[in-house]
Amino acid sequence: MKLYSLSIFHKGATKSHLLKSAYDLSSFSFFQRSSVQEFMTFTSALIVERSAQGSRASVKEQEYLCHVYVRNDSLSAVVIADSEYPQRVAFTLLEKVLEEFSRQVDSIDWPSGNPDTINYKALDMHLAKYQNPREADAMSKVQAELDETKIILHNTMESLLERGEKLDDLVQKSEHLGNQSKAFYKTARKQNSCCEVM
Repeated sequence: MKLYSLSIFHKGATKSHLLKSAYDLSSFSFFQRSSVQEFMTFTSALIVERSAQGSRASVKEQEYLCHVYVRNDSLSAVVIADSEYPQRVAFTLLEKVLEEFSRQVDSIDWPSGNPDTINYKALDMHLAKYQNPREADAMSKVQAELDETKIILHNTMESLLERGEKLDDLVQKSEHLGNQSKAFYKTARKQNSCCEVM
Protein backbone atom coordinates (compact mmCIF):
# COMPACT_ATOMS: atom_id res chain seq x y z
CA MET A 1 0.00 0.00 0.00
CA LYS A 2 1.47 3.28 -1.08
CA LEU A 3 0.54 6.92 -1.61
CA TYR A 4 2.36 8.69 -4.44
CA SER A 5 0.79 12.11 -4.65
CA LEU A 6 -1.38 14.46 -2.59
CA SER A 7 -2.51 17.67 -4.29
CA ILE A 8 -4.82 20.58 -3.50
CA PHE A 9 -6.54 22.45 -6.34
CA HIS A 10 -9.00 25.27 -6.84
CA LYS A 11 -11.67 24.29 -9.37
CA GLY A 12 -12.37 27.27 -11.58
CA ALA A 13 -15.26 27.69 -14.03
CA THR A 14 -13.36 26.04 -16.88
CA LYS A 15 -10.00 25.05 -15.47
CA SER A 16 -8.49 23.93 -12.18
CA HIS A 17 -5.16 25.15 -10.91
CA LEU A 18 -2.72 23.68 -8.44
CA LEU A 19 -2.43 25.33 -5.03
CA LYS A 20 -0.11 22.90 -3.24
CA SER A 21 1.21 19.37 -3.73
CA ALA A 22 3.41 16.70 -2.17
CA TYR A 23 4.92 13.62 -3.79
CA ASP A 24 6.58 10.39 -2.72
CA LEU A 25 8.23 9.07 -5.87
CA SER A 26 10.99 7.07 -4.19
CA SER A 27 9.75 3.85 -5.81
CA PHE A 28 10.44 5.27 -9.29
CA SER A 29 13.81 5.54 -10.98
CA PHE A 30 15.59 8.87 -10.40
CA PHE A 31 15.40 9.67 -14.13
CA GLN A 32 11.65 8.98 -14.29
CA ARG A 33 10.61 11.04 -11.27
CA SER A 34 10.14 14.43 -12.97
CA SER A 35 8.04 12.90 -15.78
CA VAL A 36 5.98 10.87 -13.32
CA GLN A 37 5.39 13.96 -11.17
CA GLU A 38 4.25 16.00 -14.20
CA PHE A 39 1.91 13.22 -15.28
CA MET A 40 0.42 12.90 -11.79
CA THR A 41 -0.15 16.66 -11.60
CA PHE A 42 -1.77 16.66 -15.06
CA THR A 43 -3.99 13.68 -14.24
CA SER A 44 -5.04 15.18 -10.89
CA ALA A 45 -5.97 18.51 -12.51
CA LEU A 46 -7.95 16.74 -15.24
CA ILE A 47 -9.89 14.67 -12.71
CA VAL A 48 -10.75 17.79 -10.68
CA GLU A 49 -11.93 19.62 -13.83
CA ARG A 50 -14.22 16.73 -14.78
CA SER A 51 -15.67 16.20 -11.31
CA ALA A 52 -18.77 18.01 -10.11
CA GLN A 53 -18.72 20.25 -7.06
CA GLY A 54 -19.66 18.45 -3.86
CA SER A 55 -18.56 15.06 -5.18
CA ARG A 56 -16.14 12.30 -4.32
CA ALA A 57 -14.88 9.79 -6.84
CA SER A 58 -12.24 7.15 -7.42
CA VAL A 59 -10.74 6.77 -10.89
CA LYS A 60 -8.61 3.80 -11.91
CA GLU A 61 -5.64 4.50 -14.17
CA GLN A 62 -3.57 1.38 -14.91
CA GLU A 63 -2.47 0.04 -11.48
CA TYR A 64 -3.18 3.35 -9.70
CA LEU A 65 -6.30 4.73 -8.07
CA CYS A 66 -6.92 8.48 -8.06
CA HIS A 67 -9.27 9.56 -5.28
CA VAL A 68 -10.77 13.03 -5.69
CA TYR A 69 -12.88 15.19 -3.41
CA VAL A 70 -14.32 18.44 -4.78
CA ARG A 71 -16.03 20.54 -2.14
CA ASN A 72 -18.95 22.89 -2.81
CA ASP A 73 -16.65 25.89 -2.32
CA SER A 74 -14.46 24.66 -5.26
CA LEU A 75 -11.57 23.61 -3.04
CA SER A 76 -10.43 20.17 -4.20
CA ALA A 77 -7.91 17.51 -3.33
CA VAL A 78 -6.60 14.44 -5.11
CA VAL A 79 -4.57 11.55 -3.76
CA ILE A 80 -2.94 9.03 -6.08
CA ALA A 81 -2.35 5.62 -4.52
CA ASP A 82 -1.81 2.04 -5.55
CA SER A 83 -4.89 -0.14 -5.96
CA GLU A 84 -4.41 -1.82 -2.54
CA TYR A 85 -4.72 1.40 -0.54
CA PRO A 86 -8.06 1.52 1.40
CA GLN A 87 -10.54 3.91 -0.20
CA ARG A 88 -12.08 4.99 3.10
CA VAL A 89 -8.70 6.02 4.49
CA ALA A 90 -7.89 7.97 1.31
CA PHE A 91 -11.12 9.98 1.57
CA THR A 92 -10.51 10.57 5.28
CA LEU A 93 -7.12 12.02 4.37
CA LEU A 94 -8.63 14.26 1.65
CA GLU A 95 -11.32 15.59 3.96
CA LYS A 96 -8.82 16.27 6.75
CA VAL A 97 -6.37 18.05 4.42
CA LEU A 98 -9.05 20.25 2.84
CA GLU A 99 -10.51 21.19 6.23
CA GLU A 100 -7.09 22.12 7.60
CA PHE A 101 -6.12 23.98 4.41
CA SER A 102 -9.34 26.03 4.42
CA ARG A 103 -8.67 27.07 8.03
CA GLN A 104 -5.07 28.12 7.36
CA VAL A 105 -5.35 29.69 3.89
CA ASP A 106 -7.86 32.47 3.25
CA SER A 107 -10.44 31.66 0.55
CA ILE A 108 -9.62 34.94 -1.23
CA ASP A 109 -6.22 33.45 -2.12
CA TRP A 110 -7.60 30.23 -3.65
CA PRO A 111 -8.52 31.46 -7.17
CA SER A 112 -5.20 33.25 -7.73
CA GLY A 113 -2.84 31.14 -5.59
CA ASN A 114 -0.03 28.87 -6.75
CA PRO A 115 2.40 26.53 -4.96
CA ASP A 116 4.91 29.35 -4.42
CA THR A 117 2.46 31.88 -2.92
CA ILE A 118 0.34 29.54 -0.77
CA ASN A 119 1.72 29.12 2.74
CA TYR A 120 0.68 25.61 3.77
CA LYS A 121 3.45 23.28 4.89
CA ALA A 122 1.58 20.25 6.29
CA LEU A 123 1.01 18.39 3.00
CA ASP A 124 4.34 16.50 3.09
CA MET A 125 3.68 15.52 6.72
CA HIS A 126 0.20 14.16 5.86
CA LEU A 127 1.56 12.21 2.89
CA ALA A 128 4.23 10.62 5.09
CA LYS A 129 1.84 9.90 7.99
CA TYR A 130 -0.78 8.23 5.79
CA GLN A 131 1.71 5.94 4.01
CA ASN A 132 0.74 3.33 6.58
CA PRO A 133 -3.07 3.47 6.73
CA ARG A 134 -3.19 1.31 9.87
CA GLU A 135 -1.17 3.84 11.84
CA ALA A 136 -2.91 6.91 10.44
CA ASP A 137 -6.49 5.73 10.64
CA ALA A 138 -7.97 4.62 13.97
CA MET A 139 -10.53 2.27 12.39
CA SER A 140 -7.87 0.49 10.34
CA LYS A 141 -5.67 0.19 13.40
CA VAL A 142 -8.47 -1.36 15.48
CA GLN A 143 -9.37 -3.75 12.64
CA ALA A 144 -5.73 -4.85 12.33
CA GLU A 145 -5.55 -5.46 16.10
CA LEU A 146 -8.79 -7.47 16.00
CA ASP A 147 -7.50 -9.58 13.11
CA GLU A 148 -4.26 -10.19 14.99
CA THR A 149 -6.12 -11.18 18.17
CA LYS A 150 -8.38 -13.51 16.18
CA ILE A 151 -5.36 -15.22 14.63
CA ILE A 152 -3.68 -15.63 18.03
CA LEU A 153 -6.87 -17.04 19.58
CA HIS A 154 -7.38 -19.43 16.67
CA ASN A 155 -3.75 -20.62 16.90
CA THR A 156 -4.07 -21.10 20.66
CA MET A 157 -7.18 -23.29 20.31
CA GLU A 158 -5.54 -25.29 17.50
CA SER A 159 -2.41 -25.90 19.54
CA LEU A 160 -4.53 -27.03 22.48
CA LEU A 161 -6.44 -29.50 20.32
CA GLU A 162 -3.30 -30.67 18.50
CA ARG A 163 -2.02 -32.23 21.70
CA GLY A 164 -4.54 -34.98 21.16
CA GLU A 165 -6.86 -34.04 23.96
CA LYS A 166 -10.34 -32.81 23.40
CA LEU A 167 -11.88 -30.22 25.62
CA ASP A 168 -14.68 -32.69 26.41
CA ASP A 169 -12.16 -35.23 27.70
CA LEU A 170 -10.48 -32.59 29.86
CA VAL A 171 -13.81 -31.62 31.43
CA GLN A 172 -14.57 -35.26 32.22
CA LYS A 173 -11.17 -35.79 33.83
CA SER A 174 -11.24 -32.62 35.88
CA GLU A 175 -11.50 -33.17 39.61
CA HIS A 176 -12.01 -29.46 40.27
CA LEU A 177 -15.30 -29.19 38.43
CA GLY A 178 -18.40 -30.17 40.30
CA ASN A 179 -21.11 -32.34 38.78
CA GLN A 180 -23.31 -29.31 38.25
CA SER A 181 -20.55 -27.52 36.27
CA LYS A 182 -20.01 -30.61 34.13
CA ALA A 183 -23.74 -30.88 33.43
CA PHE A 184 -23.82 -27.17 32.49
CA TYR A 185 -20.90 -27.65 30.11
CA LYS A 186 -22.58 -30.63 28.40
CA THR A 187 -25.87 -28.75 28.02
CA ALA A 188 -24.12 -25.68 26.62
CA ARG A 189 -22.13 -27.88 24.25
CA LYS A 190 -25.34 -29.49 22.94
CA GLN A 191 -27.01 -26.09 22.50
CA ASN A 192 -24.03 -24.67 20.60
CA SER A 193 -23.50 -27.74 18.43
CA CYS A 194 -26.02 -26.44 15.88
CA CYS A 195 -23.88 -23.35 15.37
CA GLU A 196 -20.48 -24.98 14.88
CA VAL A 197 -18.53 -24.09 11.76
CA MET A 198 -16.62 -26.93 10.20
